[in-house]
Amino acid sequence: MAEDLTVTRTLVIPASELRERFSRSSGPGGQHVNTTDSRVELSFDLTNSPSVPEWLRTRMLDRLATRLVDGVLTIAASEHRAQLQNRAAARERLASLLRAAAAAPPPVRRATKPSRGAKERRIAAKKRRGITKRNRRAFPED
Repeated sequence: MAEDLTVTRTLVIPASELRERFSRSSGPGGQHVNTTDSRVELSFDLTNSPSVPEWLRTRMLDRLATRLVDGVLTIAASEHRAQLQNRAAARERLASLLRAAAAAPPPVRRATKPSRGAKERRIAAKKRRGITKRNRRAFPED
């Protein structure tokens, strides 16, 4: 399963830059869990990766700052009994995390003001509503 990790069409992480560690997993599996190393820790060194362009690296480092330890992003997967399934789950989670961090920032919102006609329609609707409520009273005041 040592294949490259496709994050986006333009960003592909080579398998040589990913490190996998295996350990015993807690959770479902009965006695099977005590004998197999099914938990997977997938690590990717974002700060020293030559496959990530510099302009994109700064954006990703800013967005993933809380998840990085010394510039290394680590994902742990232990939800499945089989090591192969956990490896696939970890790779998918890492790809989606990097994809979200690499996404372009949303466009800046330009502040606008309501038009004069919109203000007048709003005031007219409020007056109509007020008249409707006033007519419901037992003793109108005017």
